[in-house]
Amino acid sequence: MNLRATFRLGLAAKLAICVIASTAAFFALFGYLNLRSERRYSQDLVEQSANRVTDVIVRSTHYEMLRNDREALYNVIQELGSEPGIQRIRVFNKEGFITYSTHAQEVKTVVDKTAEGCIGCHAQSAPREHLNRRDRARYFTDNEGHRVLGVMRAIDNAPECSNAACHVHQAGQRVLGVIDAVLSLEVVEGQIKQHQANLTWFLVGAIMFGCGAAVLFMWVVVYRPVKELMDGTHRVAGGDLEYRLPVRSDDELGDLAASFNKMTAEVAGVQAHIEEQVRRKTAELERVHKTLLRSEKMASIGKLAATVAHEINNPLFGILTYARLVLRELLKHELPERDEMAEQLQTIERESKRCGDLVKNLLTFSRQAPSNREPNDLNTIVERAVLLVKHKLAMQNIELVERLAEHLPPVECDANQIQQVILVLMVNASEAMPKGGKLEIATEFDAASEQGSVRVKDTGSGIPADVLSRIFDPFFTTKEDQNRTGLGLAVAHSIVEQHAGEISVRSTPGEGTEFQVSLPVTAAVATGVSK
Repeated sequence: MNLRATFRLGLAAKLAICVIASTAAFFALFGYLNLRSERRYSQDLVEQSANRVTDVIVRSTHYEMLRNDREALYNVIQELGSEPGIQRIRVFNKEGFITYSTHAQEVKTVVDKTAEGCIGCHAQSAPREHLNRRDRARYFTDNEGHRVLGVMRAIDNAPECSNAACHVHQAGQRVLGVIDAVLSLEVVEGQIKQHQANLTWFLVGAIMFGCGAAVLFMWVVVYRPVKELMDGTHRVAGGDLEYRLPVRSDDELGDLAASFNKMTAEVAGVQAHIEEQVRRKTAELERVHKTLLRSEKMASIGKLAATVAHEINNPLFGILTYARLVLRELLKHELPERDEMAEQLQTIERESKRCGDLVKNLLTFSRQAPSNREPNDLNTIVERAVLLVKHKLAMQNIELVERLAEHLPPVECDANQIQQVILVLMVNASEAMPKGGKLEIATEFDAASEQGSVRVKDTGSGIPADVLSRIFDPFFTTKEDQNRTGLGLAVAHSIVEQHAGEISVRSTPGEGTEFQVSLPVTAAVATGVSK
């Protein structure tokens, strides 16, 4: 499997191989046909030159033959045979008897009719008396192993030949003899080889250039877009839905890249929607989980509060009552230790009252009875709470800033309980600024969540991060006052949760703290807003 993946050819590689192979085959076939045509053309030129040589010999020796001037004829043939490229010239009759030759040793000998140069005319029982121009040429190898061209030219019996006084021939004789010229092909073969080498190099260069251009074309037009598409697909499959392909052209690959980007954007949108739904559901589950945990705590504290109320409420009431009675009677008599005894009785009265308040707070925190809920204006509830603490804030030199939004939709709540929550937050904020500061209280409406909210922000010392997660736990307090029970924020949190709302906090040590209480608006208003 790994071996197959190692040698796997991509689409661009397959196209490149196909183009390279077809280009090489085309140029190879073109070179072969061109070389073959050049060889044939060169041979035609050589044959034409050889035929002209024989024609020149016949015309040049015509006068000597009529006069039967053998010495002059021999000299002419020798002069012509010494020309470059002419290997041999000879004259023989139709029986093959050589009368003249540039090679003196051949004179008065008979031509071998079965030799390679003669088989063309003597292949039949009788020699051919007439040869066309192409049949007059033949290619063969000489005794030294060189390729040569032989051209035969028949010496026809003209009227002036048969009437000549020097050597009379019969008028019915058509052929008097044959002139045979053998030309060397060494120069022509060299030119053909040189041309073949040049053509080979040209073809190699053309093939390399064509293949390089084809590979470059495949790289730019096919491989790079396909590679980018593959990389983009892998990145998207790996979770990178922000990746987009560059659209480099207006062809099919450009349309594919644009479609890929559109698809990725849609997938990213769907995934973001799904993630948002998951986040919301997770937040709801966490909130429900926290609510269940607090409900368990409240249930436990409720049982404890009920037990404490039944067990110590009546004794505490009796202790408080008798302490007041004894203190009243003591103050009527003049006794030496009356003041000290009165102070002790006041301590008993104060501590008994504090125990009673603690029991009362426990009962308030654990109360599960339905509250009196009806549509209420948040601004009105905030104004009532501000009125109760406004004097206290002025005495502590705390600047109060109210930012109440107009036209707030009513929220379904118990006004007294929500007022108690706002009072707890404002009192805690004032206690966080013992040397003065700024307290801001604001209301607003969030149409997206269909909730009205109250924000209480102070410029106090802030809450440390390690303490922030525990501030809503029952009996947890950072105040050094021993009279603090640590139930204020726990009660506020319980009231908000009973109203199906949310309470959150943000704090920066040294800068201040901000609480936000969010409550759902009434059902009728929510329906109207959603429409």
